Amino acid sequence: MRKRVLLLVSIALAGCSNSDGGVAASTECSNDEQKIFVRDAMQDWYLWNQLLPNPISIDDYATPEVMLAELIKFSPDDGSDGPIDIFSFIGSAAADAAFFGEGKYEGFGFTSRFVAADDLRLTQVFADSPVGLDDRFARGQQILELDGRTIAEILAAGGVDAVNAVFDTSPLTFTMLAPGGVPFMATISHGIVTINPVPQWDVIPAGDGSGRMVGYLELSTFISTADPIFDTVFADFNAYGVEDVIIDLRYNGGGLVSTAELLGDFLGGGVPTGEVFSETRFNADRAPENNRLEFFDFRNNSIMNLSRLIVIATSGTASASELVTNSMAPHVEVTIVGQTTFGKPVGQVGFEFCEKILRPTAFQTVNADGFGDYFDGLPVDCPAADDLNVPVGDVTDPNMVAAMAFLDTGQCSVAAAATGAFKAQLKVSAPRLDRRGPPWREFAGAF
Repeated sequence: MRKRVLLLVSIALAGCSNSDGGVAASTECSNDEQKIFVRDAMQDWYLWNQLLPNPISIDDYATPEVMLAELIKFSPDDGSDGPIDIFSFIGSAAADAAFFGEGKYEGFGFTSRFVAADDLRLTQVFADSPVGLDDRFARGQQILELDGRTIAEILAAGGVDAVNAVFDTSPLTFTMLAPGGVPFMATISHGIVTINPVPQWDVIPAGDGSGRMVGYLELSTFISTADPIFDTVFADFNAYGVEDVIIDLRYNGGGLVSTAELLGDFLGGGVPTGEVFSETRFNADRAPENNRLEFFDFRNNSIMNLSRLIVIATSGTASASELVTNSMAPHVEVTIVGQTTFGKPVGQVGFEFCEKILRPTAFQTVNADGFGDYFDGLPVDCPAADDLNVPVGDVTDPNMVAAMAFLDTGQCSVAAAATGAFKAQLKVSAPRLDRRGPPWREFAGAF
């Protein structure tokens, strides 16, 4: 899966102009004017604008994309290697709008991850997608070959970037192997994929015989099409008197701030009016926007007596997913089951120009306690494995077993987390790869 980890707000600009000072106005879209636009937006809005070169000469960069890539290559304050910012990007304005407005993208219709050095498995297959319409494809299957080349051969030629490049190919011939099955081949072309942001929800009896009911919600991404579904989900939860909620965010790399804030409203009906959900902090030059507070806002179906919140996570759980998890922690007991999260307490604003969109990292979020420094991820409380041979949310899913056991006993179960040096190595390298391309794409580096 090539899913960008995002926490977003948008500022639309006409052509290459900007009514919000600092970005040069223009009615043209020449290469130089695009570079000027990117330079000025970065100087004005970039969270780490004090670390940008000064001055920035547009003549030093061939394109606006090259300029952005070079501007965000600065060293962390601790002297370690590599850039701080691995999230800023320039992409297609149309693709950006289609995804965050309608949950649509162009691709094959699956997500994947490495479970070993050259063992690439499907994690999700989206219904009504090019791959989903071929009923032979399913979660847990191994991708043996792409256009006749093994994954090991592709990796040897160019690493994970080379795998990404192959997924750009259309049509593409897949050689697949189901666990314990027989290999099959299928040639699939790109098509329009529509993501269901809320694949499932349920109300589950607690296992301790108390009669308590637990609400379960799987949320695949924070996009606007999720907003009306929340009302239905939480109406069901309230109808059964749910006080404990499990939110499954294991493949959720983030999305819109507004949708994250709305989810917080539904979870926090019992939080006193005026309590802070989150605080957004911009750079020192953005005084009018700085220290923006988001308060809990009661909704008709908000849960009034949420007792415990369980978040199922992996190291691909990022950004808006982490915002909700971190922001609820001062107000309710929050337990993370699965793996430590990705670590992205920052987000992007959007500037449209010349049929493109610039999304620089422009703000950091903190919770009501002022905590927001989790660049290493929010730590897991109860480790559990993401077993690809079991459906997400199934009663035998190790994450669900661990979550329900914790709610019943207050103790973590013996479910083992999928850890090891290989996964640690992937976690370090994946963010740089995730920030390229359209918002959702099949990608081998998410896990």
